[in-house]
Amino acid sequence: MSATFVGMPAFPAFPEAAREAVRDATLRGNLRHATHTIRSKRARAVGELSDWAELREAGRRIKDHTLRHLDRYLVRLEESVTAAGGTVHWAADAEEANRIVAGLVRATGESEVVKVKSMATQEIGLNEALEAEGIRAYETDLAELIVQLGQDRPSHILVPAIHRNRGEIRDIFASEMGEWGRPAPEGLTDTPAELAEAARLHLREKFLRAKVGVSGANFMVAETGTLVVVESEGNGRMCLTLPETLISVVGIEKVVPTWRDLEVFLQTLPRSSTAERMNPYTSMWTGTTDGDGPDTFHLVLLDNGRTDTLADTVGRQALRCIRCSACLNVCPVYERAGGHAYGSVYPGPIGAILSPQLRGTASEIDASLPYASSLCGACYDVCPVAIDIPEVLVHLRERVVEGGPAVREGNRVVLKPARGHAAERAAMRAARWAFAHPGALRTGQRLASRTRRLHPRTLPGPGRAWSGSRDLPAVPAEPFRDWWQRTRGGKDEVK
Repeated sequence: MSATFVGMPAFPAFPEAAREAVRDATLRGNLRHATHTIRSKRARAVGELSDWAELREAGRRIKDHTLRHLDRYLVRLEESVTAAGGTVHWAADAEEANRIVAGLVRATGESEVVKVKSMATQEIGLNEALEAEGIRAYETDLAELIVQLGQDRPSHILVPAIHRNRGEIRDIFASEMGEWGRPAPEGLTDTPAELAEAARLHLREKFLRAKVGVSGANFMVAETGTLVVVESEGNGRMCLTLPETLISVVGIEKVVPTWRDLEVFLQTLPRSSTAERMNPYTSMWTGTTDGDGPDTFHLVLLDNGRTDTLADTVGRQALRCIRCSACLNVCPVYERAGGHAYGSVYPGPIGAILSPQLRGTASEIDASLPYASSLCGACYDVCPVAIDIPEVLVHLRERVVEGGPAVREGNRVVLKPARGHAAERAAMRAARWAFAHPGALRTGQRLASRTRRLHPRTLPGPGRAWSGSRDLPAVPAEPFRDWWQRTRGGKDEVK
């Protein structure tokens, strides 16, 4: 099964991309201001709930239960959607999902669609795939509109244009809106109200004209076949209700068993993402209803590497993610490097563990993502479904060091050797041998102590990547074993 992200260009490894990003003072200023503001508001919103820890644990358990029985709940979802008048399609990878959606749009005779903000459609490169078929996709979320008009890429899960300031947005609107539809008003300034009004006027004509809408979903309720989208602008409501045909592309992990389960996430998601008690717009639809909403509804259930991720007992917890982006807003690495350095539509800590699992670790960028972290643990502390991101990062680092992707050779599944980590693997093998031979370890410790004045402060060769920003730990004048033998006779005197 292919897990290719169609339409995504080749990216350099994270350290190289991040090195360029941190030199951009404007980018760092935009990120610092936005992330600090969002996380401060989130902390206040979460602090209002005395049972936040219980809600977090409930969300974790619901997600884990669903993932353990995903096959059963997906079949039930398909039955419920079909019974409500919808049609379900199964897509193993990005190519198949894009082919299905393009075919559904062509069947309507239309050549344009309006879109609700969707991580899944960005993941598979749907806009580019539709363009290749002569179909134009219009993003209607304000931040996604900014990204699309600027021929840019999203850099944040919740606020895709977080790397842009108001002046840059004004320039983009003034120069690009006319190429996509209604131009920006003359004399447009960078005040938020004027920018929002320009976007509103630009998009309104598209909402009223479009016959096909494309969306993702935050949740799918297996019990009833209901899909849920939460948003703050109202563009989603327009896309979900006005078109005659609605096509929703959703990752298979977004299913929850019952309405009662949904209640937990409708409390934790808005507080963790937009720092609101509830979303301004919570849209739910179940199949089709005569005279109300779209006449035709299609649900495309997307795998694209999720089944492979589910098979990993440690890494599968990444599939709990409800895309709140709280982990990005507290991450010191993301705050300085920004989202583009991650080379994925999923940036930040969650992207560092999700992308290498969905895409594999064969590419340079995916092999580097598990190292794009200081392992400070702030991401785990704020996650509303308790994903232990540092644990998964370390787990994926082990995978990268041990070898590349699993491939079948005859009747065996083997790991292909990883590129670029030969020195690290050799060091780990040497350490394993030394710890298994106490005599050799003791001799090595004594030798290191006696020659400590000759030791360099930084590592040579490939080691410079680690020691370029930190000094090597000083070697003590006497090994611990010798000190213990000298002062305690090698005996434990604690009673």
